[in-house]
Amino acid sequence: MGTPDGFRPTHVVPADGMPTWTAPDPAATGVPLDPLLPVALARANGNWARIVCSNGWSAWVDGRLLVALPQRPPATGAPLATTDDPRPLLAALERSLATYRRLVDDWAAGRIDLETFRDGTRDLRLGAVLDGSDAWLLDLDRGRWYYCDAAQLQTYAAADRADRADRG
Repeated sequence: MGTPDGFRPTHVVPADGMPTWTAPDPAATGVPLDPLLPVALARANGNWARIVCSNGWSAWVDGRLLVALPQRPPATGAPLATTDDPRPLLAALERSLATYRRLVDDWAAGRIDLETFRDGTRDLRLGAVLDGSDAWLLDLDRGRWYYCDAAQLQTYAAADRADRADRG
């Protein structure tokens, strides 16, 4: 990751740029980074993050300010599973989000108390990242993240059964 060969950015610098440090120490100031510069996160240490640029240069930054880039599924190997139509999962995500929003509105308006809010949201499971035409959708009932390019769903990652059993 420290050389231009095989550089794969994981984050970009915020739109207004950001300062750097030569060490994870507020007194060790460095040169500022240009806005929207692609960087790869090499290491995290609390709020500090060591980043590497495409030319191999590295520095420490405030990791809380980095903008994460979603990654496409790996191109190697066959997907674990493919589903032709993403619409059923999208409809389930919409229903969960609508229920959550209704409960937030009811709690904020004082129509329900916090315990009722927590009871109403206990079984809601939702995860979605949208980046232009790419989407990563979480189906916790099946324990899978799916990558969707509008035409089909492709399994991106699967949780093991023990992780799902611990949630229930």
